[in-house]
Amino acid sequence: MTPPEKSATAPRGAGAPKTGETAESAKAAGGAKARGGSKAAGGTEAAGGGSKAAAGSKAAGGSKAAGGTKARGGSKAAGRGKAAEPAAKAAGTAGAGAKAARPESHLGMVRRARKINRELAEVYPYAHPELDFRNPFELLVATVLSAQTTDLRVNQTTPALFAKYPTPEDLAAAVPEEVEELIRPTGFFRAKTKSIMGLATALRDDFGGEVPGRLEDLVKLPGVGRKTAFVVLGNAFGVPGITVDTHFMRLARRWKWTESDDPVKIEAEVAAIFPKSDWTMLSHRVIFHGRRICHARKPACGACPITHLCPAYGEGETDPEKARKLLKYEKGGFPGQRLNPPPDYPGRPAPPLGAEA
Repeated sequence: MTPPEKSATAPRGAGAPKTGETAESAKAAGGAKARGGSKAAGGTEAAGGGSKAAAGSKAAGGSKAAGGTKARGGSKAAGRGKAAEPAAKAAGTAGAGAKAARPESHLGMVRRARKINRELAEVYPYAHPELDFRNPFELLVATVLSAQTTDLRVNQTTPALFAKYPTPEDLAAAVPEEVEELIRPTGFFRAKTKSIMGLATALRDDFGGEVPGRLEDLVKLPGVGRKTAFVVLGNAFGVPGITVDTHFMRLARRWKWTESDDPVKIEAEVAAIFPKSDWTMLSHRVIFHGRRICHARKPACGACPITHLCPAYGEGETDPEKARKLLKYEKGGFPGQRLNPPPDYPGRPAPPLGAEA
């Protein structure tokens, strides 16, 4: 800020105007003298040319005392000090704002992430895998079929599939065209038939007809990647694992747990945030939240219970009434995805294929 210019010192003669005053100011000052030292507006006295400039007061004749101009005798106008106060306050406010905008530390992110997990545990105490299964083989096949479709569609399809082919040996010996017809509703049915028949053959030939309980063995099976393997390990064998599906990936990025879009890197980064014992249930809770509230295209921000922990709040609908209309499954009063959900599930079961409600 450029400092205010100093006025030239005027002679001591009464009524002599300051150097640099306008003609109007000089006339005003002269008029004050002629009136015998009458008080200037606002209480300022024009006494012998040594008048004090009160803060904000108007000089006689309407001229304003400039905020940074020195009065005769070397004193500064009081207005200058007062004018500086709002600027100082503004500077302080700006400083506070800069402090509030400080980037979150890694430790802060970890604490926030763990609090999200704790609060999601209260919101979804019934979180579970949303595929119907009775044994590791059924879970493995159902998870492979769930690619590029919904768990609901898989759950509506697998009862007929497992009724006809209940074991790996049965499925390995099936006629491909018959399998294709049974799983057609899940989409990509030819590629999926090749995968599930291939993994059934591998289970029969290499693992004695049993699903292995190790990651390194599962990922060798046709159509089985790390995501599928962790679903099976976590839910059929009790081995902790993080399931990075499309919902988990989206929410992990929204919550600033990671900036990566690589599932393997996301898995590693999130695993470093949480205790290993939390991994499986964390996956269920995050996926539940992504399917019910934190949608891809239009998150229901106004109906979300963890907005105070979410850096992405406001990306979706914030009006509570409008947001509630976006909720899905049991949160929106609709059937869930499983035809046979766990006993503690508060929603309605999904309808069989062809009987959608």
